[in-house]
Amino acid sequence: MKVREEKLQHIIRWAESNPDIRAVLLTSSLVNPYAPVDDFSDLDIELVFEHRKAYEDNNQWVKFFGVPISMIEEKDEVFEGKHAMKMVLYKDHVKIDFKLYSVTEFVKETKADPLPGDWDVGYQVLLDKDDLTKDMKLPTYESVMIQKPTEKQFHQLINDFWWDTTYVAKCLKRGDIFYAKFMSENILRTDYLVPLIEWYIANSHDWSNITTNKHGRLFKKHLSAELWSRVEATFSGSDIEENWTALLAFGDLVHELGTVLTQKLNFEYPFQLETDIRHYLTEVKDCLN
Repeated sequence: MKVREEKLQHIIRWAESNPDIRAVLLTSSLVNPYAPVDDFSDLDIELVFEHRKAYEDNNQWVKFFGVPISMIEEKDEVFEGKHAMKMVLYKDHVKIDFKLYSVTEFVKETKADPLPGDWDVGYQVLLDKDDLTKDMKLPTYESVMIQKPTEKQFHQLINDFWWDTTYVAKCLKRGDIFYAKFMSENILRTDYLVPLIEWYIANSHDWSNITTNKHGRLFKKHLSAELWSRVEATFSGSDIEENWTALLAFGDLVHELGTVLTQKLNFEYPFQLETDIRHYLTEVKDCLN
């Protein structure tokens, strides 16, 4: 994206001529070899200031790089005094997340062991006037890689999934679509289905270094067309009957992925639990009001 690159160069030139700025880093997806990048990818910029507070309290400087149409600020108390954030969306569609450090706090972070997560996913030093980054460890990308579950973690996930399907069922029977959607999307999908799919994909790659990025962004790339269609079947609109169909699709998919993993990892799958919960779901769906 040409406009994003031009804005990055503008930031570097501004920092070079600004004596308050001692270092500039680019982080996140643009410097992470495992992350997908497109025209919507943000610029994640870290600025290290001699006197940070003036830039934290004043927003005029963010206008040097374009016309802001929206901005979110997070003060340093949110981050235990380590840094502040200004996340800016510009009129030209480029979004920049500025992280503001003081020299003291930045140097303290560079000495942390292990390397802080924001740097471990990738960083590039764009400017360093005082060799502040000379002792920084190289990123391992370990934090973004899928980790093999323990048997306890696996059993907890499967048990919790089937338990929480009962809440979706009760909500659907009541016609409470808001709570049903919360349970199906925030809980069943985010807490259980996403990590289960991650484990399934990692297992198919022999648990070598592999990532599917945030919240399953790369699932479609790693799943067969047939399995991806099964994932799509778990999504639904506002129609109650459609949500019942999606709930059962959730169960079928968890059963398939879960049983494959138990065979590969020599775990046990709770078949009786699934049978009993499925029976409960059917009874709730078919019972008279």
